Amino acid sequence: MPSIDLLLSEYDRARAYTDELWRDLALDEVTWRPHENSSAIGWHLGHQAHVAHFMVRNLTAAEPSHDPALDPIMDSASPEPARGTLPDLRRLATFRENAARSVHTRIGDIRDGNVGAPAQLGMVAKVVLAAVINHEYQHSKWIGEVRARDLGHDLPDLPTSDLLLELDGYLVCNLGI
Repeated sequence: MPSIDLLLSEYDRARAYTDELWRDLALDEVTWRPHENSSAIGWHLGHQAHVAHFMVRNLTAAEPSHDPALDPIMDSASPEPARGTLPDLRRLATFRENAARSVHTRIGDIRDGNVGAPAQLGMVAKVVLAAVINHEYQHSKWIGEVRARDLGHDLPDLPTSDLLLELDGYLVCNLGI
């Protein structure tokens, strides 16, 4: 199984790829929805961060939300038509950055043994990080499809890594288990 440091690097690679998919888009492109029962690119961006923070905080340590007002908007349990207004691009970027910083801090504490049950939490951290990475790529695939098909923008090259493989058209993190 890969080390926590290797998985944190893979998480950063996944987030960087997602950022390549949206950072050059205009606000109206990030907030555009193909139809009422579909989500905008901006929702997927916030949802990726929301899930990463939610998983790490609920499976390794309690931590408050970085932006409680965004939680119901970014939660996939909220029906698409009722998710509310997406934040502006700066707030969305900040939400993503804060979630990533929190993931790094908490997983770093686990890696460094600054937690109770460090061996047990070390195993949990690896599996959670793989799930977070896979979730990032799951949504980046949809973002990329909308970017290319509906908005007419070229796609960046897919990231490459010894830990990545493609299954059913999605990049996934291979834990070797």
